[in-house]
Parts: sequence; C-alpha cells; structure tokens
Amino acid sequence: MQHFFGLRQSGELTGETLAAMRRPRCGLSDVEPFGETIRWRNRTLTYRISTYRSAARPSLVRRAFRAAWKLWAEVTPIRFQRRSRREADIVISFHRGDHEDGAPFDGEGGVLAHAFLPGAGIGGDVHFDAEEDWTFNATGFNLFAVAVHEFGHALGLTHSADPGAIMYPAYNFIPQAELQLSYRDVKDVQHLYGLNPNFEEMSLKRPPPKTPNKCDPGLSFDAVTGMQQEILFFKDRFMWRMHPLFEETGITLMNGLWTEVPPFLDAAYENVEMNKMLFFKGSQYWAIRQLKLLEDYPRNISDFSFPPRIQAIDAALHIRVALLTVFFTGHECWRYNEKQGRMEDSSPQPIAQHWPGVPTPLDAAVEYEGFVYFFKGIMQYKYDPKLKYVISTRPANDLLDCKVELGNEIQNQGQG
Repeated sequence: MQHFFGLRQSGELTGETLAAMRRPRCGLSDVEPFGETIRWRNRTLTYRISTYRSAARPSLVRRAFRAAWKLWAEVTPIRFQRRSRREADIVISFHRGDHEDGAPFDGEGGVLAHAFLPGAGIGGDVHFDAEEDWTFNATGFNLFAVAVHEFGHALGLTHSADPGAIMYPAYNFIPQAELQLSYRDVKDVQHLYGLNPNFEEMSLKRPPPKTPNKCDPGLSFDAVTGMQQEILFFKDRFMWRMHPLFEETGITLMNGLWTEVPPFLDAAYENVEMNKMLFFKGSQYWAIRQLKLLEDYPRNISDFSFPPRIQAIDAALHIRVALLTVFFTGHECWRYNEKQGRMEDSSPQPIAQHWPGVPTPLDAAVEYEGFVYFFKGIMQYKYDPKLKYVISTRPANDLLDCKVELGNEIQNQGQG
C-alpha cells in the first residue's frame, strides 16, 4: 500500500500511512491483475438502478449516473442504455453494511462503493454505500466522481498506479474542477474496446490530461520546499517526494497528505522551529501542522506586512540557521524575521543585489545540503550562499533522478 500511494516503504504504520488508509476509496483490491482481457463483448450495454436507499433525490442520482457513463462513451464505441424494469447487463444499487456479496460496507467514510468486473450474474454490478452523505457539487462525497471510477471497473478496468487517473484507488475529489478522464484512463479503456470514431476530433479540443513525468525535459515546478529530511517538488495537483531512504522519487497527489491545500501553488516552505508547513496561492496562505490545517486558515498574505500592491508571491526560501524566510516577488525579495514575526525594515530589496546571477521572476527556491536551489522555467540554478554566486545551471528536474541533457553543465567561475 505504501508503494501504491507514493509513501516511504517502511512496513510500519506511520502517520502518513494511517492518513492514506483513512482516505475515501474504492473497495476493489489494489492487487487485481491488470492486463487480463476482461470485457463485455456487446457494444451496447444496459444498466438498471435497482434501489435508491439514499437521502439523495432519484432524479439527481439518475443524472449523475448518466453523466458518468457519458465520459466513458465519449472515448469508446460503447453505448449505454438505462432500463427501468427489465434485466440489464449492469445493476446499480445502494446498500448498508453486509449486503451478502462478500464485501460489506463500513458505514460513513472509508469504502464508499465497489464494483465487479464484467461477467455473468453479479459481474459488472455496482454497489454504493447508502450510509454516505452523497452530494452533487464540490463538497463532500460527490456521487458523479465516485460513479465514474466504479463504472470503469464495471467495464473491466482494475486500479491504476497513476495518481492522476480516475482509476486510482483513492477517489480524487477536486473542488471547482471539471472531472475528466486522464490520458491513462483513456488508453486503458481503449485497449479493451477500441476508439470512439469521434475521439480524435474531441481530443483536439479537450485532450485528456497527462500526469506529469519527472523526466520530462520541459518540466517546471510550481513550488519546492523541504519537509524534515525530504524535498518536495510541486506541479499542478501532484508532488514528488525526494527522501534519502526512498529507493526512487515517486509521484503522488498533494491531497494524499493535505486535503485542504489547493493545487497549482505559488510557493511553500517549512518552518521547522514552529513545526508547520506554509503554502501560498494568490493572496492566501495555509498553515499545516501534523498533516492538519490550523484553525482560522487560510489567511491573507498581508499578515506578513506585504503592501497592497503584492497580491501573490513567486517563491519562498526558509533559512533555518538564521530563522529567516525570504519571499520573492517579481524582481524584489523580502526578508521576514520568523523569531520576531515581522518583515525587516530593509525590505524589499532588488534580487539582483542580494542574489547575484539569479534570474527573475522565480518559480521556486529551496535550501538543500548547504546550497540554495532556484528554479525558473525548465532550469535550476545552484547557488553558493557563502561565495554568493551561481555555481552551476542544470535542468529543473536534475534532482529527481533524471539525466536530462540540455547541453553541458554551465560552470560560473570567478563571480561574486
């Protein structure tokens, strides 16, 4: 499980492992073999909703299921028809606790639903936990989002190790975002059923999103920060965790650790002395301690005494020895004294004056093994704070076990 969720594979029940276990998820096993050809042979599939044991209005339930089937129909030649009374290929129902299929529900939270792979009898059927507070908006457990995942199982898909996929075992509830099948989901279901004749035209207008590849030479980062012994690299709603005890730097979802932290961050840093992580997006920031959002957050970045003209920051660099955090905005840098809880009177100052050779505006910054790493676009700048100059320039993802060649390493000698 730790491998599947991008956690350190310690074999111990750590706090992060417990948090992953508590995430709302599908009841199908993560070790179902993928690659076996388990699929329906007919190209028109029928479904029937046999029970509505839920507080949700039947009309809203039907609408959510119709929309969920539509996502799979858009990328395959399969058509789905709802039946009211006659027998159907796929029977959808709501149940409480033990419902005599060998997989009892656990009440509110935890396992929200499960489905069976195609086949006779119960094959293809989908069961939802009737004790959940099902919603049809950006809050709570969205029935449409869960249905898309479970219907994928009903079509023959097993769980995906791609955290950006709909078929990832933990449900991805993305507030205010339109749910979309990922590139991996589309490829996997088309492997079973082939392409929708209109798929190519549709994908040009709205291509399926790909999970970022850490070795993509065009990769850039939204934010980079330390976290205890780790370095975290953020991109969209994903992050890579680099740890000295990790065999590889794997990708995982941000909300796998922090459900309240938004995607597409501007900056982040760890305040070790106060045992908290701070995340910045636009004019707001979030403070997390022990994986939980602190009370009264998010708050406005004006707490740091930024003037009204500063509505977002580009990067944040926490210098532990000095109990100082440097914020970067455009071509300026601001020094915030963490011990005194105030911005230094000399702020702001030109970045070119205090960090010669560092390009602006920045994407991210982090202190690591005595050096400061700055990130801008697809490039990383390794800065020696003692000599006060950039000692090397490499691809942005150079620290992520990737050998991306953008030409020879640039050695900047004699500067400062």
